[in-house]
Amino acid sequence: MAEERINIWNEAAVPGLVLGFVSIAYMVVTMLTSKLAGTGATAVLIGILDFVLWAVKLAACILLLRHFLLAFSKRNPSADNRKVFHFGMATALFSALLYSGFYLVYVLYIDPEMLSSAMETALASYSGMMDSGTLAAMQDILPDMPAIGFFSNLIWCWLFGTVLSSIFSRNIPAPVQDDPFKDNQ
Repeated sequence: MAEERINIWNEAAVPGLVLGFVSIAYMVVTMLTSKLAGTGATAVLIGILDFVLWAVKLAACILLLRHFLLAFSKRNPSADNRKVFHFGMATALFSALLYSGFYLVYVLYIDPEMLSSAMETALASYSGMMDSGTLAAMQDILPDMPAIGFFSNLIWCWLFGTVLSSIFSRNIPAPVQDDPFKDNQ
């Protein structure tokens, strides 16, 4: 039993890396395009491009996860639906850890001003609707935003991958159909 778990975790590492790198590539591209966005038509075009890239990333991640689940099932003929689901969960966890870790490094070291400028924009937009206590509370939460973002991304990505694994693993491997004519041959 312990060998099966180790096998699942070992086999889930590479697919998790692939899915994590797809998400990281999307994040890097959208952060670069957001720096290019100005005002007017350029901002609208960048927004449309970002939406298209998001849709492509989402479809790619879904299709890649399904592909990895099918490949795991083919490599391990004894794997039942439960093992395929566990493999998918482990893959989703590796992917979520990689993506969340990159996000944390990005906001702490690569672009530490990103969160503070986003908070300033939000405070400027909503300052007329909030009292001074709410504004102070929002400013106090700024140092905790990298950790909040890390855990939010980790939980969201892992849950999304777990739900997809649950959906896909129901039919991987294909359910065995009883042949009604088996006895008549």
